[in-house]
Amino acid sequence: MNKLHVCNKMKTFKKSQIVFVLLLFAYCIYAGIFIYRTSFVIDGERYFTLFDDAMISMRYAKNLANGYGLVWNPGGERVEGYTNPLWVLYMSIFHLFSIPQSKMSVFIQISGALLLTINLFFVKKIAALFSNNSTLVSLSSVFLTAFYLPLNNWSLQGMEVSALTLIMSISILKTAQYIKSNTLSISIWFYILLGVGILIRIDMVVPFIAILSFVLISNLKNRNKNFILGFIVFVLFVLLQTLFRIWYYGEILPNTYYLKMTGYPFSLRISRGLYITFNLVWQMNWLLFLVPFGCILFRRDKVTLFLFWIFFVQVIYSIYVGGDAWEWWGGSNRYVCIVIPVFFILFSHGLVNLIYFLINKIYYESAFIKNYTEYAVSILVFISLVNFNTIYGIDALGEWLLIKRPLHVEGNKGMTELGLLLSKITSNQAKIAVVLAGVTPYFSNRYSIDMLGKNDKKVAHENMRPHSGQFYSRFSKYINFYPGHMKWNYSHSIGKLKPDIVAQLWWSPEEAKLYLDNDYRKVKLQDFTFYLLKKSPNILWEKLKTSSEWTIKFNDPL
Repeated sequence: MNKLHVCNKMKTFKKSQIVFVLLLFAYCIYAGIFIYRTSFVIDGERYFTLFDDAMISMRYAKNLANGYGLVWNPGGERVEGYTNPLWVLYMSIFHLFSIPQSKMSVFIQISGALLLTINLFFVKKIAALFSNNSTLVSLSSVFLTAFYLPLNNWSLQGMEVSALTLIMSISILKTAQYIKSNTLSISIWFYILLGVGILIRIDMVVPFIAILSFVLISNLKNRNKNFILGFIVFVLFVLLQTLFRIWYYGEILPNTYYLKMTGYPFSLRISRGLYITFNLVWQMNWLLFLVPFGCILFRRDKVTLFLFWIFFVQVIYSIYVGGDAWEWWGGSNRYVCIVIPVFFILFSHGLVNLIYFLINKIYYESAFIKNYTEYAVSILVFISLVNFNTIYGIDALGEWLLIKRPLHVEGNKGMTELGLLLSKITSNQAKIAVVLAGVTPYFSNRYSIDMLGKNDKKVAHENMRPHSGQFYSRFSKYINFYPGHMKWNYSHSIGKLKPDIVAQLWWSPEEAKLYLDNDYRKVKLQDFTFYLLKKSPNILWEKLKTSSEWTIKFNDPL
């Protein structure tokens, strides 16, 4: 009997390993196709680009690699317009090689795919540890994590989400092992890994504190040792980064902090964060969202509480910052995505136990039903994944199935074409004002003015301006908060800085009319409409007049 039990256990183990390998293989193919689908062809050349914010980081990386320093504009003001310093340094490595600009982004995208693939190994280990080596829970967790659209969208379009997700999974596994074992100790390398996360993105201080606090509470015996190690590493990584920022940029906090977190009522930011969280639960289907909480019905140990704690802390942080600017584009935001594997582990465990509980209660005499439980769970997990990925309707489903191009790709193509066009009609000394500060400046290779303030200290330190457009009502102020997109000052960006070209305008374009009507010509070139500074020596006027490449329409004669 024992031999038969061991034999069956070995067969189950081999089967689970084969399924896991197949999932990894399927994910690698999926990620490869996803990345390829983000590319496009311009004038016979294939281009790869990242999400626009990631392209801002790429511009910093390019300038660093070319010897200009960590700046957005070569020779321009030092402004920390990125939120991911270590990721920028990583991006800069590729810019040291003779890689065409059109292909540079694909290496960052492949990096994201590799990091997410490695992450699946740790998701499997966490799930196995949490579920006492349940094959169903482990493989379900891996499957849901691997093919969750928002996580793939952020990671495979160049954001640092892939690296942070991996760091979180490794840290959660080590913490769970520590909690479950009475003899295991946490080394300083564990805290250094969390410190590296802070260097990748500063708001990783939140999970660092969350993990450290749980470790201190859960193990009183080693509390002093863990506190000293954790505190020293935390202070060291935060202090070094802060001292560098003060020395290099003259600011205590990143410019993006002032842009997104100042000049707006705290209560309105929180109300929007709550609204976004409600939307996340609703889009996921609130019944499915409650499934993980079934784990508490079946077990209430420290590991279970720890997993809930980590997910809860990130959700609270997302509420505190007012969410992201892109939830309606991609379901769960970047703050929640890095712990979404935890949610899927809890979900899988709750679902599996719920199914077994129901079968044992209702069909306890049916061996046939029990034998096909795995198939029932697999079908339910797949249906749940479809539901999780239908985050904003049928379009999201099409993107998940790779029928439609991923989000932002068409916009990225247009911004790439604009950047290439602007480089053709201007000299190297030209200054271009943009709203989307990533793709176009990167490919135009021109000095740029960021009208939304991510790379402009003056704009970033001003008050936010609530949107009061067509659909604005007295209730809109509680939900119309778009971090990083609510500060602009046309009198500064256009009237004072006098860009040679105003490539884009933001909300309230009528405010720019005073400066544009007097000093600029409105031009339609190909499918783009922008404004050229009259008599600018940095615009190639003769080329514009004589070129047959473009259809040019001026609002007044040259």
